[in-house]
Amino acid sequence: MISSGFLALLRSNPNYRATWMGQVVSEVGDNFNNIAVFSLALANTGSGLVVAGVLLARAVAVMVAGPIAGVLLDRMDRRRIMILSDVVRAVVALAFILAIPAGRTWLLYLLSGLLMFASPFFTSGRAAILPSIATRDELHTANSLTQITQWTTLTAGSFLGGASVTSFGYTLAFILNAMSFVFSAYCIAKLRVPQGFRAQRSDVSEDRVVRPWHEYVEGLRYMRSSPLILGIGLVAVGWATGGGAAQILFSLFGEGVFKRGPAGIGIIWGCAGIGLIAGGALGHRLGPRLSFAAYKRTISICYLVHGCAYVLFALAPTFVMALWLIGLSRAGVAVSSVLNTAQLLRHVAHDFRGRVFSTIETWTWMTMMASMAVAGFASGQMSPRTIGAIAGVLSSTTALFWGWADYRGLLPAPARAGVDPEEVAVHGDPTV
Repeated sequence: MISSGFLALLRSNPNYRATWMGQVVSEVGDNFNNIAVFSLALANTGSGLVVAGVLLARAVAVMVAGPIAGVLLDRMDRRRIMILSDVVRAVVALAFILAIPAGRTWLLYLLSGLLMFASPFFTSGRAAILPSIATRDELHTANSLTQITQWTTLTAGSFLGGASVTSFGYTLAFILNAMSFVFSAYCIAKLRVPQGFRAQRSDVSEDRVVRPWHEYVEGLRYMRSSPLILGIGLVAVGWATGGGAAQILFSLFGEGVFKRGPAGIGIIWGCAGIGLIAGGALGHRLGPRLSFAAYKRTISICYLVHGCAYVLFALAPTFVMALWLIGLSRAGVAVSSVLNTAQLLRHVAHDFRGRVFSTIETWTWMTMMASMAVAGFASGQMSPRTIGAIAGVLSSTTALFWGWADYRGLLPAPARAGVDPEEVAVHGDPTV
């Protein structure tokens, strides 16, 4: 059973258990923040363009932070960087209370950007340390549980966030988000492994910290040397061509198309989360059973299902039908995400994990930024349904790119480098 494997991992591995507990609390808080910020932007301005502006501020911040985060995570103690990220995000999350009064929309842009600038230092760090806190046999289960948890908290946080904002206002949502980051920092501080969390044992020179571009380019060269790793990064870019627009459209569909207010936004995000959970569970079951060739074919199928279902979501005549279709669309994304991340964890070398994961995150957000900008401006000229249909078609092109590359033999299996014997943590006393 899937659940028994997850429970066994949580019982036997105290490092992963601490990471997971922090993830649950902090990501529920994140989704409280998301619903509150999007709803506040629309309530104070009535403009979908403002929602696009908030999302663009986030995207620019991630784009700038990504290369820096990747280099520092591969040169310094990853755990300490993650804790610092949580502390900074807690302060910024609390400051959103200042943006509640009408006329302070500029603060939503500024604080959203600051919050997301700090995020890659944590999210890429969490991905980079996973092979260090999970054994080779635990790695697939740990990866699946991490992603399924992310989508479960999206679901719970979206439903609860929409209901909370409707019933209790914005202040509580922002306070809970800040407290969640404090708890996450406490959990990460408890992590212990014999080899520590520094990627390389050599001292960090001032030149490498102040001018990280050389180290970042080194990471790009590493990705280019492995077609599979580069291909997985480009798949994320292909999804983001339509996925960026989706970030705006969920708010527009909940508030405008279906006239459901903040609760409608939360329900759409929540049903998207249910689809992600179901897809993540399917991806977990499929992973160990698929050959490498079957894995590559599955990725094409997933993105074809995702794109087609999203087009139908955009055109759905009823709210209920739209919810079913967005769930199906996100299920396709989730299966591919679990399978692709598992490949990265197996094949990316220890010293490059921070840069690879942060680079893929940066590429994704750069593309989403362009997609969000176009969708935001188009929202004043076109209906949300038309924009959504176009976004779904764009996301479907990922299936064509990946399928063509596989057919041409451009995605061979690289050597497994992600988990080395000396990286395996000792899972006894967590204070070791």
